[in-house]
Amino acid sequence: MGAPAPAASEVCCQSQHGYLTDKSRYLARAKRIEGQARGIGRMIDEDQYCIDILTQISAATSALQGLALALLDDHIRHCVVQAAQSDPNELTTKLDEATAAIARLVRT
Repeated sequence: MGAPAPAASEVCCQSQHGYLTDKSRYLARAKRIEGQARGIGRMIDEDQYCIDILTQISAATSALQGLALALLDDHIRHCVVQAAQSDPNELTTKLDEATAAIARLVRT
């Protein structure tokens, strides 16, 4: 028996995920966001002023949204474009994924 077929989310494109060319930049952004989240925890632990904590939460939220939008942009420019060039069925799948991701981002 062969290995099971990978899930659609595991095979973004025929070759690689669109963000891989900027992986180090995305990792750096994610680590900064992680630091912001830890900082918020420290602020709460140190009984900082509520408004200051809310300001930091807002900054972390904006950073997460920026990261999400950058990844979405890479997905559209790489995975969706590649699907458009190779397989109409795959294009429909990629567009549906992007639309669902946008809907999730808008709800937050």
